[in-house]
Amino acid sequence: MGEHPVDHLRRVVIVDDHGIFRAGLKAELAGRVEVVGEGHDVESAIAAVRAGLPEVVLLDVHLPGGTGGGGAEVVRACRDLPEVRFLAISVSDQAEDVVSVIRAGARGYVTKTISTADLVEAVKDVATGDAVFSPRLAGFVLDAFGTGGVEDVRDEELDRLSAREVEVMRLIARGYTYREIASELFISIKTVETHVSKVLRKLQLSSRHELTRWAERRRIV
Repeated sequence: MGEHPVDHLRRVVIVDDHGIFRAGLKAELAGRVEVVGEGHDVESAIAAVRAGLPEVVLLDVHLPGGTGGGGAEVVRACRDLPEVRFLAISVSDQAEDVVSVIRAGARGYVTKTISTADLVEAVKDVATGDAVFSPRLAGFVLDAFGTGGVEDVRDEELDRLSAREVEVMRLIARGYTYREIASELFISIKTVETHVSKVLRKLQLSSRHELTRWAERRRIV
């Protein structure tokens, strides 16, 4: 985050098939982000992303057009643009919608009930490489990519971690706060801190950001 000046406005493309929602979101975000493009279906979304090269795409999951893949199809079509990150924003909180767009490569998923302030923070977090989910939605992702992801990774470093340490690592990498992890795993915040310290020491990492990158590289986030 230090490489950006304080007043840097994140470049954003808004994709939604409802014009009134795009207009409302654009008005809400005015002065907080720089909207460099809009899309209303799969084709126009891909075109807007390629033309605007935003840092973050606010992407609805259900979009007309293309081959019927919706938002996930847009993400897949833009995989050759690694500097562009996708944050799904949808009225849906259904597990299959969350998982499909994350499998495609989106960096986070929030529902349209999110506050403007929280959405701005989510955009900033995704732009800097973090993953953003509400705890409920993150649970879907952890279930979908859960133990199978770990079993698929034959990694000497990962083998140093206990099962609970792996759980904590995943939640940290998903953007949970210590308090949220404590609530999710029914342990104290101090116990969470102890687990995080052990994970960082065992993996020879110095921060939660490094831990997130470590988990991403092994596709176990």
